[in-house]
Amino acid sequence: MTADDPTKKVFIKTFGCQMNVYDSERMAEALAGDGYRETSDIEDADLVVLNTCHIREKAVEKVYSDLGRIRDLRDQRRRAGKDTLVAVTGCVAQAEGTEIARRAPAVDLIVGPQSYHRLPELLRKTQATGECIVETSFPEEEKFEHLSPQRQFRTATAFLTIQEGCDKFCTFCVVPYTRGMEYSRSIADIEKEARILVEKGVRELTLLGQNVNAYHGVGATGGEGSLAELVRKLASIDGLERIRYMTSHPRNMTDDLIAAHGEEKKLMPYLHLPVQSGSNRILAAMNRKHTAEDYIRVIEKVRAARPDIALSTDMIVGFPGETDADFDATLELVKAVGFAQSYSFKYSSRPGTPAANMEDQVSDALKSERLTRLQYLLTNQHERFNARTVGLTVPVLFERLGRNSRILVGRSPHLQLVQAEADAGLLGKILPVAIRSHGPGSLSGVVAA
Repeated sequence: MTADDPTKKVFIKTFGCQMNVYDSERMAEALAGDGYRETSDIEDADLVVLNTCHIREKAVEKVYSDLGRIRDLRDQRRRAGKDTLVAVTGCVAQAEGTEIARRAPAVDLIVGPQSYHRLPELLRKTQATGECIVETSFPEEEKFEHLSPQRQFRTATAFLTIQEGCDKFCTFCVVPYTRGMEYSRSIADIEKEARILVEKGVRELTLLGQNVNAYHGVGATGGEGSLAELVRKLASIDGLERIRYMTSHPRNMTDDLIAAHGEEKKLMPYLHLPVQSGSNRILAAMNRKHTAEDYIRVIEKVRAARPDIALSTDMIVGFPGETDADFDATLELVKAVGFAQSYSFKYSSRPGTPAANMEDQVSDALKSERLTRLQYLLTNQHERFNARTVGLTVPVLFERLGRNSRILVGRSPHLQLVQAEADAGLLGKILPVAIRSHGPGSLSGVVAA
């Protein structure tokens, strides 16, 4: 096939976090320069890319399960005289590159998250040699500099990665081993990409990083800039209406960032701040470097700056050594804070992390029982938060069509999913919506006159 052959198609499946969504978009752009266009039909793809996540064991096994089905699909296409290249990218590729090559011989290319800008070059190489290539180094070259500046977009919202990697070394986490140490892009580079997105119709940006509030890219004066400085810079862009960021660490909630929540109107009243546990003993074992009391003090300062802020968090139950008293401390913290949203999981051992070798591993049955109790409490908090929105009129940025062409779906400032009957021509607009009811995961309302 030639580089501009319209039948050259790529199917990309994304696992895990929003940063992987951003990475998949950039991979598609890099491949477009080599003649690939995206398809939603895997059976029609000349190239299949699995962009993977290594946070939980089930996500890893899902990759291997998918690879088995892709192998069968490739065999079918070969019998029809067609070929399919298979690439595994992302954090599973970084952590288990040689194991993937051993367990899944149908894979042609394995690429870590720091080298995906080299996909076209590596694909040509594997086609020329017929060998599986494993590229999981941490190159000194900066991948963002090698990608097309002409970002694609699908809706009025977009992700924008500003920081990668983490230096915290939580004992349960693989990020330092799969994404490397903290690296922050310059404010000028981020602003340039943001302006391109806004020119193309993006109205809301979510700034991404494994530890996004540890951002320390080169600022306007040449020294280290902060996330607060970056937010204020982006807020000056005409046409950009909303700014969000995730995921953060309690130790990096600086006073200037907290102040920005109260002072910068474009910074949405929503904060995702993982606490992981309410037990100081478990937090120490996790190497979180904060206590439950530290976390609550941060929350108090944030609420003082922005009283209407919606709080979201991550929780892990069943960490090695977690006792009933430790779990009760987690429940007490949840009651004390009150969360609008949350993500809670059973501890999942990841090979190569310190926690995987800790004694007193908690049984899966006990993890499940504790998770059920925690999620019951969190779900009640979510429902109460949404219920308080009923009767209010909130600005909603409409992002996509709903279950039919007469229903539009968008987000409130607090990141709540909102559905309303409206004309499709209003997609990408921010409109006042009178909230009439709430369900398990969304709000419903009518566009106010």
